Amino acid sequence: MGLKENLVGDPERYDYSSMCMPNNPWSTAPKKKLNFYAKDEKIPILLALVMGLQHAFAMVGGLVTPPLVVFKFSVDFMDQDLQQYAIAAALITSGICSFINIMKLPIPFTQQIFGRQMFLGSGVLSVMGTSFTFLPIYEIAIQQMKDDGIDGRDAYGKMLGTTMLCCLLELFFSVVPVRYIKRIFPPIVTAITVILIGVALIGTGMKYWGGGVVCAEMGWKEHAHITNYDPPLSFPPPFPTCANGEVELGYGSPEYIGLGFSVMVGLVFIEIFGSTFMKNCNVFLALLFGYFVAGVSSHDGYSYVDSDAIKNANPITFLWVETFPIGFYGPAVIPLLIAYLVTTVETIGDLTAVYEVSELDTEGEEYQESIQGGLTADAIGSILASLFTTLPNTTFSQNNGVIALTKCASRRAGLACGMWLVFMGVFSKIAGIITSIPDAVLGGMTIFLFANVLASGIALASTLDLHSRRVKFIMALSLAIGVGVTVWPFAFLDMRGSSYTANFWQCADCSETLKGLRNGVSIFLSTGYCVGTVAAMFLNAILPADAGVNMGHGDDEDAIVSDETNKAGQVVEDEASEVATDDVEAIKRDISDAEVNEVSA
Repeated sequence: MGLKENLVGDPERYDYSSMCMPNNPWSTAPKKKLNFYAKDEKIPILLALVMGLQHAFAMVGGLVTPPLVVFKFSVDFMDQDLQQYAIAAALITSGICSFINIMKLPIPFTQQIFGRQMFLGSGVLSVMGTSFTFLPIYEIAIQQMKDDGIDGRDAYGKMLGTTMLCCLLELFFSVVPVRYIKRIFPPIVTAITVILIGVALIGTGMKYWGGGVVCAEMGWKEHAHITNYDPPLSFPPPFPTCANGEVELGYGSPEYIGLGFSVMVGLVFIEIFGSTFMKNCNVFLALLFGYFVAGVSSHDGYSYVDSDAIKNANPITFLWVETFPIGFYGPAVIPLLIAYLVTTVETIGDLTAVYEVSELDTEGEEYQESIQGGLTADAIGSILASLFTTLPNTTFSQNNGVIALTKCASRRAGLACGMWLVFMGVFSKIAGIITSIPDAVLGGMTIFLFANVLASGIALASTLDLHSRRVKFIMALSLAIGVGVTVWPFAFLDMRGSSYTANFWQCADCSETLKGLRNGVSIFLSTGYCVGTVAAMFLNAILPADAGVNMGHGDDEDAIVSDETNKAGQVVEDEASEVATDDVEAIKRDISDAEVNEVSA
């Protein structure tokens, strides 16, 4: 094969224009079919770079959001250099972990120890990034430690150490047969968990959209007490000012709402007119559009964009430029263990979806090896992430849509994606640009990202038998608890920076051991998806299957939930993967007419 073929490939097989040209949604011309590039196909370098860039752009918005939220809101609001480092570390770590997961490396001596060869990495195009699942736990735990007088950096270091220890649970599950894991987490439990994670995250996105998380929190915290207050409360309460660049306006000002809305306008425009490439990068491109609108706009001569963040950013950075003392925080253990249970099932579902869109067989030894290797890579990736000073890394499900839309399952594209992520992280001016984006613009982007998590949970719930009284009862009670504490966690959390004063367990004079136990219970009860998931698992385990029940739809036979239907639904719950079926069906519905229905030779 010559140099040209290695670089750009055969023009008949690799058609770049059909992937990158904008789409005319009203055109009646025949749509051109895309070729399919299999898992082990050695696609040319240019195509690998283009496809890898699509994957990187598709995940970069969601990848940098958790560290940005944790460092800006929880660790140190004022330290912009620290926030830029957190973004850079997340990008570099995600690139390295993606390399590991895409490869399939045999682990020595496992044949002798476990009686079967085990692997590190899934061996398919499955990229990894910073997980949203751990974000609520990090926020609550760090805030609790800061209320106890622990510095934000030290608190973050304690969470890194605790996370690194708890990820051993996922490492244990990597050697457990998949069928047993699915029995612990059937689709009804997973659907409830994903819905609750989405609900919790959307609240954070709304706070950003109105002008910023910190001033949104301060707005109500200053008026949280309605008894024994001094000085007396004023009504309506004054809204704090939120700084976006050089502009300072009240929280929820129309200017801030408009900036966030510009991102949504960009999303809709790309969805209608965008090419395959643009649709895969819609979040990133819409964020750029909102950033552009903020850059050309001003308020009384002041800019919404903080240009100093870009000027002051170092040209190049790497891991461990900033360090945090590794420690341990016992109260976060139980919530973190639940989070790792969730990510274990998410990884199984993500890898199953990758197999489906890559047109691979989801039965047999190769599939089982990929699941085992992917779970091991997830656990090792989380250990590395803690050592690399960032939040845990898990598989990114949204990139399965990129595979489906581009019809490229080649692992070379995934390796190129990892390279792009490391490149973005090392050149920290990119992190400087991200930290200069106004909070209102970030809010318009993050609320869409977080709503996608919620939509995934709803889509998974739609695959269940929603006429079943048992299913509806489990969902109703679990969501009542989970959504309730998500919307208002302060039944179990302290208010206004006070410590151990929540009425459910006042513990100001307790011993340090009892305070730690109390904080652990507080984190668990105030994290909606933790308490909701446990409730769903418990109810699913103890409630008997439905008898034949008419759910009130008349005499229509389809409205009768029979024993056979319930038994079949239970089999589906035991055998289906966490999100694979629902993700794949959603992907198929979203694929445009321009995409291929049959695999090209």
